[in-house]
Amino acid sequence: MYFDFPDISPVIFSIGPFALRWYAMAYLAGIVIAWLLTSRNIKKYNLGISTEQLDDLVFYTTLGIILGGRLGYVICYGDGYFWHYPAEIFAVWHGGMSFHGGITGVIIALYCFAHKYKFSYLKITDLVALHVPIGIFLGRLANFVNGELWGRITTVPWAVKFPDGGYLPRHPSQLYEAMTEGVLMFIILNLLWRKEFVRSHTGIISAVFLIIYGLSRISMEFFREPDRQIGYIAGSVTMGQILSLPFLILGIYILHRSLKKRED
Repeated sequence: MYFDFPDISPVIFSIGPFALRWYAMAYLAGIVIAWLLTSRNIKKYNLGISTEQLDDLVFYTTLGIILGGRLGYVICYGDGYFWHYPAEIFAVWHGGMSFHGGITGVIIALYCFAHKYKFSYLKITDLVALHVPIGIFLGRLANFVNGELWGRITTVPWAVKFPDGGYLPRHPSQLYEAMTEGVLMFIILNLLWRKEFVRSHTGIISAVFLIIYGLSRISMEFFREPDRQIGYIAGSVTMGQILSLPFLILGIYILHRSLKKRED
């Protein structure tokens, strides 16, 4: 048993040469929703961040997502293509964004923001990490609509036949990631955020985010088909698993430091 891939156009609408795609809308909607929820948190918990500073925070974060996501894809998944066609590096409308690169870009961007306004760095990363799962959820749904990043061949009853996947029944791994890295992580982080001791000890939210994402992505890679231009790195290990391991280790380290600081 399997499901045929739904006939959904990746383009929402087009006017002349301009085309609004679901993937771009996912990024835009994720940023706007996170912006609104972050503003609510700042007011509710009196976090001492002004409206102007929040606007700047959104700008820094967006810049980190776009630059980091694109450069991460070019470096880790380009497989030499961009060395031959360097102009394509800037052609983001052709697709190609790395989540690991995007997170790395955001980490750097938030450091610059915190340094500029003299905020605690982990205080800012905690605040942003709360709503990153929203973007992950919407982005993975857009991946599904685009019929890309599909899973490995399977016989599970909910398998989907993707056009670019050879019309073979495959795991809808995009939806698996949307639920684990998106919905599940959002629920866990925001339940933790309600606890006063978590809010008062910076780094816990950031650490849990990195740990959950690292574990989830490493696990989901067992269902996801590796990128064609990369394949398996060693045995059955994928690039996604290799890139997720440092996030997991960093998350454990930050959590240890945060809890130790609490005990001290």
